[in-house]
Amino acid sequence: MDKQAPKRKGGAQKLRDKKMKALEEGSAKSKKITDFSFGPAAGSSCSTTTTGEADVTLADTAAIPSGSESSNETDTAQRHLEPSTSSDMMAEDDPAADTDRVSQGQDVSATPVDYFTRPMSGTLDLFFRFHPQQKADKAVVQRAFFCKDGTNRKWLSYSEAREVLFCSLCMAFANPRDSNSFITGMTNFTHIHQRVEEHEQSHAHRGCAEAYFLRFSKNTIQDLLMGPQMSRHREEVRRKRQVLERIIDVLKLIGQRGLSYRGTQAEALYTLDDDTIDHGNFLEMIVLLGKYDVCLKEHLTLCIEKSKQIHQSGLRQGRGSLVTLLSKTTINYIITTIQRLMKATIATEVRESGMYSVQIDTTQDITAQDQCSVVIRYVTDIVHERLVAVIKCEASTGQYFAQLVVNEVLETMKLDVRQCIGDSTDGASNMQGQYKGFSALLAKMSPTHVHVWCYAHVLNLVLADTTQCVLASGSLFSLLNNIAVFIRVSYQRMNIWEKESKDPRHRRLAPIGETRWWSKDVAVTKVFGSFGKPDNALYVDVLHTLSAIQHGQTINATARVNAHGYITQLLRYETILTAQIFLRIFQVTSPVSKYLQKSGMDILTAHRMIVAAETQLKDMTRDFEKVKTAAATFVQWANNQTEEQSEETELEVEAALPQKRGRKKKTMPGEMSKDEAVTDAETSYKIDVHNQIMDTRQHSKN
Repeated sequence: MDKQAPKRKGGAQKLRDKKMKALEEGSAKSKKITDFSFGPAAGSSCSTTTTGEADVTLADTAAIPSGSESSNETDTAQRHLEPSTSSDMMAEDDPAADTDRVSQGQDVSATPVDYFTRPMSGTLDLFFRFHPQQKADKAVVQRAFFCKDGTNRKWLSYSEAREVLFCSLCMAFANPRDSNSFITGMTNFTHIHQRVEEHEQSHAHRGCAEAYFLRFSKNTIQDLLMGPQMSRHREEVRRKRQVLERIIDVLKLIGQRGLSYRGTQAEALYTLDDDTIDHGNFLEMIVLLGKYDVCLKEHLTLCIEKSKQIHQSGLRQGRGSLVTLLSKTTINYIITTIQRLMKATIATEVRESGMYSVQIDTTQDITAQDQCSVVIRYVTDIVHERLVAVIKCEASTGQYFAQLVVNEVLETMKLDVRQCIGDSTDGASNMQGQYKGFSALLAKMSPTHVHVWCYAHVLNLVLADTTQCVLASGSLFSLLNNIAVFIRVSYQRMNIWEKESKDPRHRRLAPIGETRWWSKDVAVTKVFGSFGKPDNALYVDVLHTLSAIQHGQTINATARVNAHGYITQLLRYETILTAQIFLRIFQVTSPVSKYLQKSGMDILTAHRMIVAAETQLKDMTRDFEKVKTAAATFVQWANNQTEEQSEETELEVEAALPQKRGRKKKTMPGEMSKDEAVTDAETSYKIDVHNQIMDTRQHSKN
């Protein structure tokens, strides 16, 4: 075999050669890009940026060659061919003298710059600011500027000095190899109207008109080659942005109302058209909004259909390239972005104010994780308190909290720690420690730093100690909480309550929460009304409800026994006295506590309220007579109301404390004196309950 013989081609190589040959034959028949009608001038002008022109489409070029087109298109073409006098259309390489002459409408054909020759690409702006020139002494030329329907041919330009007629579009954009009388200058005006119409309908003139509109609509080579695709892309981007705007508004509304965003399940998009499934607040609001919004409706319909196709194919998991903007990832991105924007706005306001203070506290969430909340307080024209962070705690030392606030909050927000003039915390040792407490460490970083123990927290702790100091106070709040829970846990008892209650506002009893400081005040006030003013009390309604439960034949025995026990405790005069004591205390402390927890609290006003409250509490320390008077008023009102509502009732509130039998203490050998026991029940209650409660309040505060 001849070693020099060419190697035989395989099937794949033959197929490649065949495709290459077909490609070469097709390219030979295609028009070269350099042979397009707009020529080098148009190509070089694609990168030239012009301003002051409106966007024009290729469809508008139909108004250029023929005056028989629709008036709307003709007006569009005329509008874009008119010379602009706007100040924002500046010529590139424009001599100042020529610019002034052009703007004043002077004939500059005699100047060194000849505007009746083919312009350079850098002078196209100045060229079209000069053209068209349509001042002619000859009537035949003047009539040539207009079509039969009266449309002005803005592309015609006349040189009075040379008495020559030109096509400004062809001079600017025609192929350099092309030459006709309207480029070099039409001097023969015989049959000029026919010559103008022929040129207007020529292929070369149409191409130059297209090049003009492409240039002044700022189209690039990419637009020329992929115009439809880019147009569809821009339209798709516009629709996606409109959808995203609606999604952001929904997320902002959900956050403003404090609702949860996501559901527990059924977030797959192919199930979104199933109304029987709970998709969560966010998706349900999107579906509801889509019923009245066309843009969002089209987006949802398209995404649901594509999601169903992907789900039914079963070929792969996930949504692939489908962009829905409704996934949990997108929601988290948007929420994170909103968080950053809010923190940036707060940080800007804090820096402008020049100083701020920090408030921190910790609490456990529903997952038993300790969370630290950081609040920044600053003043502009009003007082602001902004929650800027809620961070999971990994330790409970003062050093950890100091690093957490400085490194993860203040430095992240780019706030100067030296501008922090104070902090407010509770009384825990890790906060108020002299050497390693949070306040001490923060004071080292900011010399002007002042620590303030949160007085609202102090006041609430004092009230908590006061309500638990003696057996009578503990029994009162335990009774109120047990009654509220006892009625609420059963629908039968709630029905009895709604039937027996005469309250026009249909109020319900409030249970006492362990972490809600104000719940004890609310519980006592609802049942016993205000101090000395029992008109709005639910005391009588509670008695009648418990009495109906006690005598109800359909109620189980345990509930009836409990109701009897609650009635017995409510009718005791000791319960009435204890309730009046705390109503008197809460009447002074509750307004102060609520004001101290307001975000716009004024420190001077708060100080005045605290001083006034201290004075009032000190004055009532041994004033037991007003408590007795208020209790007597309440007993009289309760008995009257009970008799009015039911004459057959056997309920009667005690009007005095029962006398206790005096106990005689055995005298031990050697004892010479005898104890003087207090035998009066009222005096005993005053010493053991009233004075003890008041003294505990004073000692706990100190």
